[in-house]
Amino acid sequence: MTNTQNTSRSGNTIELHRVLTSTPEKIWRAFTQPDAFARWLPPNGFTAHVYELDAVVGGSYRMSFTNFTTGGEMFFGGNYLELRPNECIAYTASFEDPNLPGEMTTHITIKPVSVGVEIQITQSGIPAVIPAEACYLGWQESLRHLAKLVEPNIPG
Repeated sequence: MTNTQNTSRSGNTIELHRVLTSTPEKIWRAFTQPDAFARWLPPNGFTAHVYELDAVVGGSYRMSFTNFTTGGEMFFGGNYLELRPNECIAYTASFEDPNLPGEMTTHITIKPVSVGVEIQITQSGIPAVIPAEACYLGWQESLRHLAKLVEPNIPG
């Protein structure tokens, strides 16, 4: 696992790397199907609801995370910048909360390897009020959830 951090005036950038025993097709579906995305993306202690997800270049999505302890809901959404099936996904994200300004960009590269799939994630423009280590923690939890969704090979 590789994690690196850069901090700039416009916010934080984080990078993550994972190898999962899965297929590029399953990873792709996990990022582009609303029910799958809502199942694995929220970090521990949160649930998610996808209100809109149009996974085409120029398409948009809108979703929320709900804090299971407090019931507080955080809405966010953005647009798809790049989509190459089973290879690459790039999208923007903005929080609807004015205390979390700016636009983030997330870029995911999906690559088949001998033991499954290598995923590289770069997220930039993270609002300065969100500590980079909190982003890493959240993504690490989310990626563990992703593995539990895409690694089992359950016959039809």
